[in-house]
Amino acid sequence: MRIGRMTVVAGMAFLVSATEGTAQEPVSWGGDLVFHTFSIAAVDPVTGESGVAVTTRVACVGNGVPWVRAGVGAVATQASTRVEYGHELLDLLEAGVPPDAALERLVGQDDGAERRQVGVVALDGRTAQHTGDGTSAWAGHRSGPNYATQGNLLVGPEVLAAVAASFESTAGTPRHLADRLIEALAAGQAAGGDARKGRMQSAAVLVADPRPGIARRPDGQTVNIHVCENAAPVAELRRIHDTVSQTLGYRTLEQASGNDVWQLKVILHALGYLRPDLDQLERDRGAGIYTEEAVAAVERFRTERGLSTSDVGSPPGLVDPATVQHLWAALEEAGKADDVRRTLMDVTRIRR
Repeated sequence: MRIGRMTVVAGMAFLVSATEGTAQEPVSWGGDLVFHTFSIAAVDPVTGESGVAVTTRVACVGNGVPWVRAGVGAVATQASTRVEYGHELLDLLEAGVPPDAALERLVGQDDGAERRQVGVVALDGRTAQHTGDGTSAWAGHRSGPNYATQGNLLVGPEVLAAVAASFESTAGTPRHLADRLIEALAAGQAAGGDARKGRMQSAAVLVADPRPGIARRPDGQTVNIHVCENAAPVAELRRIHDTVSQTLGYRTLEQASGNDVWQLKVILHALGYLRPDLDQLERDRGAGIYTEEAVAAVERFRTERGLSTSDVGSPPGLVDPATVQHLWAALEEAGKADDVRRTLMDVTRIRR
């Protein structure tokens, strides 16, 4: 023992509760619940959010690995999975037991501890992890400020190193925890991820927020996205997250209206292309309409950045993924990216 070491099914998305490990259990799980996988459990000390993101080459991983509790912390239960660890650890944390003492107590009572892998993080940022000696060919864990990442049956330690580096690089930035967790998961996937090939995968992200008025649910869960089976589940996790939050770039804009149009206007104003004479834009009833004024501002921006414009046959005011990348690059160059992200955080917040 080592101490310290919206579901998508058949193309349809559902928001589900992850409070029961056997909910929507796929036939492929069989008798023993085993998740060879990698995950990250983390908290945001500024917002108080707690969350878990996970992916594996087993169906519906979101029903067995991630556990969160608003104002308490987060847990990931994997390898030979004992889902009871989720509630038990969160109960102990809520009772004031430190993560290392809580995990040591439960692992010491578990006859199958050598086959388990568990990560836990408390709201104050303290973490504890356990990787049993009998988990898989490569298994390990690492932790840092406010997070614990763990994996087994991976291509190697570079996966967790990539997850950690990604999450640490976004610390203190004006971004929602779910956004940061998905990005960290994608970094681990890009580094090789699960060592198995030729099998479909699943992924999930689960976040709880204790702040009053943020969640509609009494348990405080705000983000609960499960991709039960998909050829590229982490990318699908990102697509669903950005679509649900209507984050700029989730669709191609052509004379449309919506939340992302307002985000576009805020960015164009910050860069001096839209109403530069105003100190700030007013979000009035027409704020979400893609006006001719905003279209003209986009055309000026695209022209100056060397992108194709309407005079060569592109739709007027085209805002495709490439344009979005150029907009954020221009904000970074101007030193305004974080201020704009901070302004837009409320309009891109996911609620349940």
